[in-house]
Amino acid sequence: MKSICFYFQVHQPFRLRTYRFFDIGRNHYYYDEYFNRMIMRRIAEKCYLPMNEILLQQIKEYGSQFKVSFSISGLAMEQMELYAPEALESFRKLVATGNVELLAETYAHSLSALKDHVEFERQVKAHSDKVEQLFGVRPVSFRNTELIYSDQIGAQVADMGYKVMLTEGAKHILGWKSPNFMYANAINPKLKVLLRNFRLSDDIAFRFSQQSWPEWPVTADKFVGWLNKINPKEEVINLFLDYETFGEHQWAATGIFNFMKALPDAIFKGSEFKYATPSELADRLQPVAAIQVPYPISWADEERDVTAWLGNDLQNESSAKLYSLGERVRQIGDVDIQRDWNYLQSSDHFYYMCTKWFSDGDVHKYFNHYSSPYEAYINFMNVLADFATRVEKYQPDTAALLEEIVEMGGKFVKQMGSQASDRLDEFTSKAKESLKKGEQKIKPVFDDIKNLSDARVKKLIKDLDAEDLVAALKDAESELVNKVLPNMSKSARKKYDDLQDNLKVKQAEVKRIRKHLEDKLRGLF
Repeated sequence: MKSICFYFQVHQPFRLRTYRFFDIGRNHYYYDEYFNRMIMRRIAEKCYLPMNEILLQQIKEYGSQFKVSFSISGLAMEQMELYAPEALESFRKLVATGNVELLAETYAHSLSALKDHVEFERQVKAHSDKVEQLFGVRPVSFRNTELIYSDQIGAQVADMGYKVMLTEGAKHILGWKSPNFMYANAINPKLKVLLRNFRLSDDIAFRFSQQSWPEWPVTADKFVGWLNKINPKEEVINLFLDYETFGEHQWAATGIFNFMKALPDAIFKGSEFKYATPSELADRLQPVAAIQVPYPISWADEERDVTAWLGNDLQNESSAKLYSLGERVRQIGDVDIQRDWNYLQSSDHFYYMCTKWFSDGDVHKYFNHYSSPYEAYINFMNVLADFATRVEKYQPDTAALLEEIVEMGGKFVKQMGSQASDRLDEFTSKAKESLKKGEQKIKPVFDDIKNLSDARVKKLIKDLDAEDLVAALKDAESELVNKVLPNMSKSARKKYDDLQDNLKVKQAEVKRIRKHLEDKLRGLF
């Protein structure tokens, strides 16, 4: 039985606001909330909602015969939660049918597989946790950011327990071989590998509305005719596309939705192909050979390599600086630091710095809010400079401080014997003081705010910096807090709630340090 595997990538980054040099050290919020909301709302309305409805109707009509798969990045899930909850609910309805497989990937749609193997595993786990939280399923198939793959990456994915991985059927890797078979990882053959049929995929993704193309217009019957011309011995056609192809890259006026509506019926009536998901194919098909990929490939650009993100000095310098912070960031419990660490890793920030403006120039411009790669680089590096300063500030408060305390504890044990245990509180107190460094101290003045009307309160706090407002309420009387909270903006209220979680994390860190110290001291007796 020949199979057709439709896979759709869903991702949107948290785009950065214009962040100037003079913002460094003064403002730690980096994101263009208006632009991010506008883009997500537009894509939800033009693509996610109408296309999800089409897929849902096809599942109802064809039942178990019709199946598709998605990967939805952690950042896309977060943005749907914030800006387009109805889109998230429509994805939930699809998954609930049992005909849609969700794939694992990196949470931040990041380049961590190329830069930091520890971070790569952390993000994959975080993404699967998020998928399970929102959709009630845990992925068993994997796709990396932009289908980036190599022998080493595949071997690590196999060690993480995944049975099949998706990547590009790049010509310079395949040579004379066909992408229309199941392959295996060259290092660990337990990992099966599905290869994208880039010609047929790009016929839909890029050439569908290209009127200068000799095959235009594309109809469902014509497409099925192309499928039938494929060697009957070949087992699977993998059609991997950006989901934004439907309604966004290819507008509704091109007929893309009508094409997708008509395609299942044309396939079932005019060919021997059946729809299948990656995990079903992994169970059904045996690899015909190992695929040798010594250097990373992707589905981007003519080259099908990683130069779209790591192809010039701007990209290499900024990514190296970012990932140099990884080990320290992972030791920090601060929720804002962890949020920004995820958001800044999105591969899109480096894609915007690409200086390849040849045949793929229009692709690189899409969704790009910068006027040039150099502007993207400068803006990102300004943000990264502020983020690095925050990371450096937190680092001595955890690992370095812990080492100092353990060292001091050991000296006291040797010098004072049993009296050393009496010094535990002193050391723990120092840890608490250090962990409190950096907490916001600014206290804006409220002139008898408790006696003002809600309208006056809202007007009074409207132009206040959100961080100042949060700091002001941190130790305020409950009566004042109850007066201000309902009149906060959404962003200020989110910061206030995050601060409460942050304080809990810091308190837990103090307990962890104390326990670690006690264990160390006991071991020295």
